[in-house]
Amino acid sequence: MYVESLALKDFRNYASLDLKLDPGTNILWGDNAQGKTNILEALYLCATSKSHRGSRDHEMIRFGCSECHIRSILHKENVRHRIDLHLRRGKAKGIALEGSPIRRSGQLFGMLNIVCFSPEDLSMVKNGPALRRHFIDMELCQLKGVYLHDLSSYNKAVNQRNSLLKQIANDRTLADTLDVWDQQLVRYGKGLIGERKKFIEFLGQLAAPIHARISGGREELKLMYAPSVSEEEFEQKLFLLRDSDLRTKSTSAGPHRDDMIFQINGTDVRKFGSQGQQRTAALSLKLAEIELMKRQTGDKPVLLLDDVLSELDSRRQKDLLDSISDVQTIITCTGIDEFLERNVDIGSMHRVVNGTVD
Repeated sequence: MYVESLALKDFRNYASLDLKLDPGTNILWGDNAQGKTNILEALYLCATSKSHRGSRDHEMIRFGCSECHIRSILHKENVRHRIDLHLRRGKAKGIALEGSPIRRSGQLFGMLNIVCFSPEDLSMVKNGPALRRHFIDMELCQLKGVYLHDLSSYNKAVNQRNSLLKQIANDRTLADTLDVWDQQLVRYGKGLIGERKKFIEFLGQLAAPIHARISGGREELKLMYAPSVSEEEFEQKLFLLRDSDLRTKSTSAGPHRDDMIFQINGTDVRKFGSQGQQRTAALSLKLAEIELMKRQTGDKPVLLLDDVLSELDSRRQKDLLDSISDVQTIITCTGIDEFLERNVDIGSMHRVVNGTVD
């Protein structure tokens, strides 16, 4: 799988762009705040319908414009495909595959598989659980269409239940209706817990040998799922915590409070690991993610490296570059000297200056 071209109109700081990409390594270089990451964001949108920055649709429309367009052409299993996105202020996002509109964004998942690696991902180990949950969810959404449906339904149920908990503070007669939302949480939450458990177990099996290689055999990495509650106990836990939830006006148990634990040689890296160990664990995780995508989909994902090489030392840079030689990679950076010095096989190189690409 690889992206052949990306076209933008009134997206972020691009009035117009028609970018041709090589199936191998592509480098987008230039000063900061020129629009390099915006190109990666557009590609990520084509794969997931969402921004990897967490931006809202209207925030991605060029200043002074009412709408923007994104089009990508990709090759998958020797077949050419087209993805179009149309963002409009105050209106729902429009998505089309092969020129035909689709009704649900979930139909987009699986067309273009993306692995995105940014400096923020290097902080995944030491930061709070929300970033780790987001990572798990976005990977599973790309791999399993039913997961996206369950996740969306579960999140809606959590929001509705939390809203009801606040209403009950003023009207206790509404308390009986909590059972309805508890049933929804259990129905969709069990599916999330089961899929996350299998995903982290498989990902851990792939990450362990990668980490052992990067650390020169000195460290053993283990990933562990830390669920808020088990599938079997979810319904009972909601019932037991109901009084507490009514006091706090929030749902205290469920997949929305899950976490993932990184251990090196049996020690929790988040609490006791050095910054170097935390970064190596994060790098191992992303490299394992690429391998997992290959195995689960039977195809190679497209890799986006958003100015991440500058955050790694030379040894970790080499491990990363050596591991991605067989996948299409789009790299953003401020300079190209390091690539020339390493004799990296570069398919295309583009300089980005204030919303224009040479």
